[in-house]
Amino acid sequence: MPKFLIERELPDAGKLTPQQLQAVAQKSCSVLRSMGPQIQWVQSYVTDNKVYCVYVAESEQAIREHAKQGGFPANRISEIRTMIDPTTAESNKR
Repeated sequence: MPKFLIERELPDAGKLTPQQLQAVAQKSCSVLRSMGPQIQWVQSYVTDNKVYCVYVAESEQAIREHAKQGGFPANRISEIRTMIDPTTAESNKR
């Protein structure tokens, strides 16, 4: 299944308490359970005013439906085409 990066604009997201973050995560997981295996939450990164989430889903529409049901913004959804990291710089030739 494709992997997506979702940008959610949430003013003062970085000031959310652990309890508030737990409530958001619980709501997300509840919606995910009701939607079935065609969408999975991988992880999220909270910054000052945005949350960036990585999801695996069969379509962008599934991401939008999750956001709608959960009451979460999904300001930008981008399909992840590939991933690189520091090991990408290493040569396979030895």
